[in-house]
Amino acid sequence: MKSTTYIALVRGINVGGKNMLPMSALTRMFDDAGCADVRTYIQSGNVVFTATAACAKRLADDIAQAVEKRFGFRPGVVLRTADEIANVAADNPLLGEGADERLLHVAFLAEEPDARRVAALNPARSPGDSFKVRGREVYLYLANGAGKTKLSNAYLESTLGTTSTMRNWRTVLKLSEMAQQLR
Repeated sequence: MKSTTYIALVRGINVGGKNMLPMSALTRMFDDAGCADVRTYIQSGNVVFTATAACAKRLADDIAQAVEKRFGFRPGVVLRTADEIANVAADNPLLGEGADERLLHVAFLAEEPDARRVAALNPARSPGDSFKVRGREVYLYLANGAGKTKLSNAYLESTLGTTSTMRNWRTVLKLSEMAQQLR
């Protein structure tokens, strides 16, 4: 069976001393789930790997269940293919506006929200910060910093009705690079 390169973004682990999950344990979980070439990037739940389409289809739930069973919490898991992450890295609409790359982030959504939910996002919610929604990504410019923005994962999830996990721009670029190396 043909394998594809994927990126898994595990939400809310190793943040502020909560939901601690060693990357070695996470790597084993992906191995046990049938993935190959598993690599992690930093300690915040970024996993690059290869898998068959059948494996990838069940993977988000399998990993969430394995983490819950072993560590007692159930994280959200969002998947992207290498091509999808490359498109995100190549097509950030905020880059063309001269944004400081250190303040750029991307919220990856598990599912594409409908237009009604996207329209419900309040552009004035976090003064100085801005965003653009494209498909299953929310591109963010967080002028006040990720720790102070009101455009949080919790806000995005409740408004858009899907799991959201945010990564800074440097991490997005590194994950794209890592994924391209596995192709």
